[in-house]
Amino acid sequence: MFRTKSFLNGPMRFAVVAALAFQLLAAGAASAQTSPFGEGWKLDLEGSRLIVQSIKKNAIVETGGFAHFDGGIDSSGIATIKVELNSIDTGIDLRNVRMRFLFFETFKFAHATITAAIDPAALEGLAEERRKIIPVEYVLDLHGVQATRKADTVVTLIKDDRVSVASLTPILVSAKDFGLSEGVLKLEEAANVDILPAGSVSFDMVFDRIGGALMAAAKPMPAPAPTRSAQPPLVRTALETSGNFSAAECIGRFEILSRSGSIFFKSGSAELQAESYPMLDTVLDIVQRCPSLNLEIAGHTDSVGSAPINQALSEARAGSVALYLIKRGVNSTRLAAVGYGETRPVAPNDTQRNRRRNRRIEFSAN
Repeated sequence: MFRTKSFLNGPMRFAVVAALAFQLLAAGAASAQTSPFGEGWKLDLEGSRLIVQSIKKNAIVETGGFAHFDGGIDSSGIATIKVELNSIDTGIDLRNVRMRFLFFETFKFAHATITAAIDPAALEGLAEERRKIIPVEYVLDLHGVQATRKADTVVTLIKDDRVSVASLTPILVSAKDFGLSEGVLKLEEAANVDILPAGSVSFDMVFDRIGGALMAAAKPMPAPAPTRSAQPPLVRTALETSGNFSAAECIGRFEILSRSGSIFFKSGSAELQAESYPMLDTVLDIVQRCPSLNLEIAGHTDSVGSAPINQALSEARAGSVALYLIKRGVNSTRLAAVGYGETRPVAPNDTQRNRRRNRRIEFSAN
């Protein structure tokens, strides 16, 4: 057998290997420096906007936005934005509450998430051009449904360490595509208006480079100066504040919760189903933040079956809800559980949906 002779002794072999390793590391570092993503980019909430528009009465456009969202772009170009749906801001408190509980059902779906993979090749020349329009494919996760969409975005290099990513045109979002059609109907019934079952979303997201001069400064953004422009700065206070509600806020919230249709029982039974717990925990939170008020819990049924059986069932279901709250710390003296059977329908008992609306638990504070 022949043995291949090494022409490099130990120290020389080590030196060559070390040199090769250094060259590979240097090549990797150079590649990382040329990447437009670097160590990643962090979203600047104060500089960003996420705006939604809806149309009611076939002609009236209502504009709102979200006060809280977060995210960034990682070193590989994966962008992720997480939107806190409870921060929907329409400018009117009870309209916000309707959107949370009747439309988005935030007690079950607290967030929406947008993810996208940005092609670095699409950003070539941005440093020189400062602004580019690029198509982006993204995944929207909303109300338990994921859907892939495409949108043209405008990328603007504000500074070397600061970039804006904005929608070129408003993006249409269909309620049906995300299981929100029932939410639209609930909003229509609550506000007594016709609402187009689709809305549009526009965004302008500002990102700072991680490790860049702006991030390293770690200084909070100054509050925007007062302006007389047609688009005043967004006031980011749409989330529920801590502490107790006023009497009017309590009454309004209980009226809206009564329309949610999200408390469920087994058929012909007063046993609560587990899918009711998120809504009941929301009721619990509001009861605890309305300490000066008592609460009537009213059970209602449809007209299927005999009136005496429906009366007893409505009373038992109201009692089950009261017991749920009592077990979690609500004083029983603050609660009154009553049943009205089939005597107070909110809709004719002529369709499956109307009968479902009549089978309900209502809350009223006093």
